[in-house]
Amino acid sequence: MNRNLLKQCVAEFIGTFTLIFIGVGAIHHLGSVPGGLLGIALAHGLAIAVMVSATGAISGGHLNPAVTFGLLVGGKIDFGKTVAYWIAQLAGATVAGLLCVWLLGGVAVVGGTPDISQTGTPLVPVVTTAQAIAIEAVLTFFLVFVVYGSAVDVRAPKIGGLAIGLTVALDILFGGPLTGAAMNPARTFGPALASGHWNNHLVYWIGPLLGGALAGLIYGRFLIKESK
Repeated sequence: MNRNLLKQCVAEFIGTFTLIFIGVGAIHHLGSVPGGLLGIALAHGLAIAVMVSATGAISGGHLNPAVTFGLLVGGKIDFGKTVAYWIAQLAGATVAGLLCVWLLGGVAVVGGTPDISQTGTPLVPVVTTAQAIAIEAVLTFFLVFVVYGSAVDVRAPKIGGLAIGLTVALDILFGGPLTGAAMNPARTFGPALASGHWNNHLVYWIGPLLGGALAGLIYGRFLIKESK
């Protein structure tokens, strides 16, 4: 691995670690509080906004295997770098999950109730598996579409971090009670590995990767400004 790619992977590790660490902590503290979903959505959105802004100049601020996959499908990143980013993202998520277990206890990561708002590892409590995959795919499509439109496209208004963070927050406000609105395989993988809680795990790979790929095809291959 060359030095530049190593720096990019470190940035992806730190950014993804931040998202999972803050996200699990927010759910642990706010999941049972009236109106806590808004706080959970803001915590995830703010974590993404600040870390995308901080890592964007280094790695592009993907912090999500589905985003990286969407950029691969759109021709904005090569396969070798995609694999390296995935490893860094999943490693950051895993360390965050393990640290949350140590600091907050296993119940903070697994959750002691079927209430989706009180578990650090996303669940599928009230919809079918097919519905959950569709929800995650649509929400992730929105996310990766906004990544392209606010950060990748040369016409972008250069508000990538803010726009991407707001998209995460609005997606959670809709999908949080249904699937946890992970939109990110790493968001589920790290806490699941730390807690051993693998229920419906494939939902959080299939849905986000489908949504990311569709956004990559539509925006990355069709809507994006063509280089001269």
